[in-house]
Amino acid sequence: MRALLQRVSEAQVRVNGAEIGACGPGLMILVCAMQGDTAEDATRLAHKISKLRIFTDAAGKMNLSVLETAGEALVVSQFTLAADTSRGNRPGFSAAAPPEAGKALYEGFAQALAALGVPVATGEFGADMKVSLINDGPVTIFMES
Repeated sequence: MRALLQRVSEAQVRVNGAEIGACGPGLMILVCAMQGDTAEDATRLAHKISKLRIFTDAAGKMNLSVLETAGEALVVSQFTLAADTSRGNRPGFSAAAPPEAGKALYEGFAQALAALGVPVATGEFGADMKVSLINDGPVTIFMES
């Protein structure tokens, strides 16, 4: 799985003009399931992200995790993280998991993160979503399982 994390002050996702998910201080996480990914990959990625020390402590050092700061997460599916831009000018997305598997892995990732104690809001898999956020730092990190 691939994930793009952004440390945020807040984030929201809308579908057809209606807010369907939001978070306060914490993480905006864009997630893409790749061909061959498993439920174990989703769980492992959730564990890694929950403990990633990218929040500042009292000394101003990035030394705390989203769990330690009581942060929240907004998890949004984004198959375009699978983009292959190695040939031509049109990205290819064949490395992304098929929609049914991708949805199951995306939902499994969000559930695994919530089970670890991170309050999780989500987008809508496959929908045309409008995402807004305030990046804190900015801190943006790309991860793969």
